[in-house]
Amino acid sequence: MIVRKFSRDWQSGYVDPVGFAHDGRLEMLDSAGKVLTIALQEVKMMCFVREFLTGDDPERLIRRSFSSRPRTPGLWLRMRLQDGDDLEGLASNDVSLLEAEGIQFAPPDMRSNTQRIFIPRTALQSLELVGVIHPTVRRKDTAAEQEGLFAS
Repeated sequence: MIVRKFSRDWQSGYVDPVGFAHDGRLEMLDSAGKVLTIALQEVKMMCFVREFLTGDDPERLIRRSFSSRPRTPGLWLRMRLQDGDDLEGLASNDVSLLEAEGIQFAPPDMRSNTQRIFIPRTALQSLELVGVIHPTVRRKDTAAEQEGLFAS
C-alpha cells in the first residue's frame, strides 16, 4: 500500500486488507518491519498497488476519471478531495459503503499500478453518485418461442 498524505509525502508498506483503519488511525507495517500509526486526518488517499515503485508518484494514477461509461457493475462515483483534487472510481454496491472510516473503490485505469483506492471520510470535500452500473443480462431468444404461436 502507498499512503499519500496531504503534505504530499508518502509511505509504503503493508496493511491488513480488512481492518487497517479504526478509531481514526491507520496501522501499517513499513518495509523495515516497523509498525506505523498514522492519523486518518493527515491521509489524502491510500492506494493498494501491484508493486512498490520509486519516485514522486509511486501509485502511478495515470487517469483520474473515466473516459466513457464503465462496463463493470457498481457505483460510479466522482469525488472532490479537501485539497481540490478530483477523482472518479467504481465502488461495490454493497454494505462496504457504510464503513465509518472511509470509502474503497477501483480506479478508472485498472492497468495502472494502483488496483484499489481507499479515501478517508475526512479527506472528502464532496461525493457525487454519477451512475449505477447494472450487470448486463443476456436475454433469451424469444423468436423461437413466438414461432409456435402463429403456426396452424
